[in-house]
Amino acid sequence: MEIFEVGIIGAGAWGTALGTAIARGGHKVQLWAMEEDVVESINNQHENKRYLPGYALEPSITASSDIKAVAAGKQFLIMGSPSLYIASTIKKFTDVPNIADGSTIIGALTKGFVPSESGNPEFVLDTMEEALPECYKNATVYIAGPSHAEEVALGKITGLIAASQHHRNAVRMRDLLRVKGIMAYASFDTIGVQVCAAAKNVIAVVYGAMDALAENSPIFGDNTESLLMAAGLNEIQTLGFAMGATHAATFTSISGVGDLDVTCKSKYGRNRRFGQDLIKNRMMDQFKNLDDLIANVKKVGYLPEGAIACKYVHKIMEQKNLKLPICNALYKVLNKEINAEECLKELLLNR
Repeated sequence: MEIFEVGIIGAGAWGTALGTAIARGGHKVQLWAMEEDVVESINNQHENKRYLPGYALEPSITASSDIKAVAAGKQFLIMGSPSLYIASTIKKFTDVPNIADGSTIIGALTKGFVPSESGNPEFVLDTMEEALPECYKNATVYIAGPSHAEEVALGKITGLIAASQHHRNAVRMRDLLRVKGIMAYASFDTIGVQVCAAAKNVIAVVYGAMDALAENSPIFGDNTESLLMAAGLNEIQTLGFAMGATHAATFTSISGVGDLDVTCKSKYGRNRRFGQDLIKNRMMDQFKNLDDLIANVKKVGYLPEGAIACKYVHKIMEQKNLKLPICNALYKVLNKEINAEECLKELLLNR
């Protein structure tokens, strides 16, 4: 087996978990983190105590706060930075020789849409390629699938998609990810896979709210949740094709229905949790509207990607004149036009 040197930019839970999975496959993995305590705990205690506490990492993994050192000399580089900072983070290492000449294959784990200077949403890969040297145009790879960090770190069997318009890079990233515990597949539908990764979080917030209501509701139950998930998948597909998705199979694959299912149902899901908190803890009481929530998201205590993605899905919906009733309903709830319980009743009883 060929051994590769792999850099991961961003030592959050998901970047750390995927790093330890790749290292488990025998590859040399180095993580970049801004926080010195994260670097120290990974290097000396083989644990990311800040972002993935309680999960032992492969002893061979190292970490550094020197971003250029992590990018240098790697055959693969995987971006795990938050969407708002992905472009500025990339610009810190574009002069590294193997990045400047395009010899490193670059992938992304980042979920959601990236706001452009005009305020319109951009895809993660488009934002990355604008920040990278020209040789990376249509050559980056998007990595997605039903993959909670906690289970990947434990080595539980997980499916991932590596999507790129550059077919060779999609296959090479797929092959890198085919380590013990990961079943990886290649896709060439970068738009469809990115839409699934962003929009499923919006549906999961609504699912979480319904899950909370179902505990004491005479009308909501397991059947209703399945109805919501099926309708949500239909909205994701509608959005995907409107934005240029090329393969219907994307939405019935692990990047579509698979990722939606685990995001809605898993105990690890932050978006499901946020939906539950809308009902149980009246989460929106501390915010004026959706924009206020996004500006002060640290008050939540965790990152509800679906709430942020909801803003951009709604903008796309209006621009393209799409009917996405579930996504639109969440947008109204987060802008306090209607409360969550009334919204779900209206959504399901008046169809």
